[in-house]
Amino acid sequence: MSKAKARAKQVKGKIKESAGSAMDDTRMEAEGSAERMTGKAEEMAAKAADKMKKATGKS
Repeated sequence: MSKAKARAKQVKGKIKESAGSAMDDTRMEAEGSAERMTGKAEEMAAKAADKMKKATGKS
């Protein structure tokens, strides 16, 4: 997954989390939190892959 898609997933999760909190819907809030954390992990993985490519000289 690209860094941009991972960031988009984080934003979507944050919106869902906020909406769940505003509507007092704990399930939606938890789903949003999980989606945000998944996006963060995917972003970190994409950054690590980029660093590996640079370190090995591969594009």
